[in-house]
Amino acid sequence: MNIIIERRGDVRHVIVANHAKLNTLGSPLLEELAKAFDVEDDIRAVVLTGEGDRAFIGGADIKEMGAVTTPAGGEAFIRRVHGACAAVRACRVPVIARIQGWCLGAGLEIAAACDLRIAATQAKFGMPEVRVGIPSVVEAALLPGLIGWGRTRRLLLLAETVGAEEMERWGFLERVVPLDGLDTAVEEWIGLLREAGPVAIANQKALIREWEDLPISQAIAAGITAFAKSFETKEPNEMMGHFLSRKR
Repeated sequence: MNIIIERRGDVRHVIVANHAKLNTLGSPLLEELAKAFDVEDDIRAVVLTGEGDRAFIGGADIKEMGAVTTPAGGEAFIRRVHGACAAVRACRVPVIARIQGWCLGAGLEIAAACDLRIAATQAKFGMPEVRVGIPSVVEAALLPGLIGWGRTRRLLLLAETVGAEEMERWGFLERVVPLDGLDTAVEEWIGLLREAGPVAIANQKALIREWEDLPISQAIAAGITAFAKSFETKEPNEMMGHFLSRKR
């Protein structure tokens, strides 16, 4: 059981390798995962996935949670889940969730923390925490912004299992493809990211994160600041100059 980090050109691949247990996450893996998103300056994207075809991340380790007997122990565990989610959101470059199978509980929260989500048609999603006596928490708070309050209540209160195509209709997934086309689809997205300015992408991700927390007037003001900041480097002039030269 470990977190595998592979560099493939300018892309970092982060793989949760606990295949025998549906890539579930106990404390050691959560702490290791939280360290996996501090990337080199020339990395353009991170792809997060699970080992094998059965699961993306099958949730948090029920055996470990079942041994918790105090509120302090519960808080310590859930803070590790939040730490992994927060590391995804704080990563300088876009993080793509490559979801090939089960995506449950903490796994769905981590997927929600990613910037883009693509799934195989066979993938299944759920938030089953209430069935084992605990609420869905931490980055489950992102779900209303992604799928709306009513569908969030369905997932969290009814603990339904939902298929990939329905999760795409709900707005949680940006794309659903057959399993054998999943890697090709991920590469298509990475190709589009490579066409953009790396500084612009980093600034855009940071701004989107700000928008999630700000009232609309402050979000607009933050955008003005981000736009001005982009001219601290030569990237805008160089890329616009190239565009104008190509148009002639």
